[in-house]
Amino acid sequence: MLTIAIPKGSLLKESIKVLQEVGLDFSAFLEPGFRQLQIEDPTGRAKALLVRNGDVSVYVEYGQAHLGIVGYDVLREQGANVAHLVDLKYGGCRMSVAVQNSSPYKSPLDLPMHGRVASKFVNCAREYFKELDLPVEVVYLGGSVELGPITGMSEAIVDLVATGNTLRENGLVEIETLFYTTARLIANPLLYRLNSDGVADYVDRIREVVAVS
Repeated sequence: MLTIAIPKGSLLKESIKVLQEVGLDFSAFLEPGFRQLQIEDPTGRAKALLVRNGDVSVYVEYGQAHLGIVGYDVLREQGANVAHLVDLKYGGCRMSVAVQNSSPYKSPLDLPMHGRVASKFVNCAREYFKELDLPVEVVYLGGSVELGPITGMSEAIVDLVATGNTLRENGLVEIETLFYTTARLIANPLLYRLNSDGVADYVDRIREVVAVS
C-alpha cells in the first residue's frame, strides 16, 4: 500500500488539499479532537502518517513512506538521501539573517569574526557563513531564537521568516536572505525507481495538479 508522510502544522491543510486533488482523502487529520497518527484513504489505496515536519524525510529515507511532503528548509538542513520531486508552491517563507534594529551590522559581512549566531538551522547557517569565509560560532537554539540578540548572547540569528512580524515586534531586522523555501514532494529513491505501489503514477498526477494551479 502506498504510504505518504504528511507534516503536522502549517503545511498540513494544503498538503491534504493537494492529495485530495489526486484522489486521496486524508481530511480526517483536520477534524477537531482527532488523535490517530496513521489512517487509510477511504478507498483503501493508500495510507498517511502524520508526523513532525522535521521527521518526514526520515520516514521517507528509511522506506517507511514512499512519499513525503516537507519544507525545503528542512531538506537543506538535514541533507537526507531522498528524491526531490516537485515544488508544491505553498508554505512559502525565507531563511534570513537578522540582527537588532540598533545594531551597527547592516550586512552579514559586517558581523565580527568569531561572533555568535543563534539558529535552529545550524547546518544552513554554517554552510552560509562558510561560503562567506566568515568564521562565526553557530549556537543551536530550539525556540525563540529572537532572544539571542536581545539578551546579547548572539550578534545575529538565522531563522525562517514569513511575515516578519515576530522580528519587528522584538526589535529585529533582516539583513540578508539565504534562500526561499516552499513545501516539496519527496520520495524514497529506490521505491520511486521501482514504481512500488504505483508511487511514480501519483507523482505524475501531483505534478499535473501543481502545473495548472
